[in-house]
Amino acid sequence: MNTEKIAARRLSLEEVTKLGVKDRLFVSADTAELKLPDCYVPAFLTKSGEDFEGGPITARTVFQEEVSCLPDGENEAGIYVADENGSVTIEVLQSAGVVLDLTLFVPGADKGALTALYAAARQAFGADIVQIWRQGLKEVPDVKVDIFEEQVPRGRKGSDSPKRDRRASDTYPTRADFIEFSAGWKPVVEIHRPIVDDTPTI
Repeated sequence: MNTEKIAARRLSLEEVTKLGVKDRLFVSADTAELKLPDCYVPAFLTKSGEDFEGGPITARTVFQEEVSCLPDGENEAGIYVADENGSVTIEVLQSAGVVLDLTLFVPGADKGALTALYAAARQAFGADIVQIWRQGLKEVPDVKVDIFEEQVPRGRKGSDSPKRDRRASDTYPTRADFIEFSAGWKPVVEIHRPIVDDTPTI
């Protein structure tokens, strides 16, 4: 386990309510997943402290786990910030790296292309560092699609057709699962139809 000892200062509830979502803080690593009561982990508030309405403060750790605590609670580990003049020293759990969860589209991929891809990653980061724990390979059809977002209809039936905005054009499978759509809008995927400009020309 890789940790670092840093000088820190415990925050009061009033100080926490003055923090924003980009302010780095430290919360206890005694969570459902980590279970390390003597360590702390870097985290950020899930919403600005000025939006605090009472009850526990919720922070999301850099390991994507949400932690709730009462900063002033006597039985709580508390919330800390790094401070060279801080009165305490806390042990902070370090990150070993990241697990990439991404989708790669490799045109015309065969076993040789994938082997070359993995070899390039290992060459860049080290043969013992890049480890492939899980992979799912899926052939995809050569179909181009348009991705729209369509306003979710409200009110009476028979009203005007829902408004639609074109977001992207992509090869199937689409990026629709990864696009953040506007509130009240839903994704629509259709076979690509080239936009034809029928404006008369001179």
